[in-house]
Amino acid sequence: TPPTHARSAMASNVTNKTDPRSMNSRVFIGNLNTLVVKKSDVEAIFSKYGKIVGCSVHKGFAFVQYVNERNARAAVAGEDGRMIAGQVL
Repeated sequence: TPPTHARSAMASNVTNKTDPRSMNSRVFIGNLNTLVVKKSDVEAIFSKYGKIVGCSVHKGFAFVQYVNERNARAAVAGEDGRMIAGQVL
């Protein structure tokens, strides 16, 4: 088990809140090679756009939840069309 201080630094898995503010600050990442790309990779790639409060990775896609819509829009603008693990997002 990792030390408590390390665990608190990781983003939660909660990316399914339905309030408008949460939905507007959430980014869907499609066409993701999840056999290769893990949650920690997604967080590392997308954290440069702002504080991530949630991240969930599923087969072929992921969601990243930011604190605000501005960060989410910056992430979409910066990463749309990027190639990761041989697949274009």
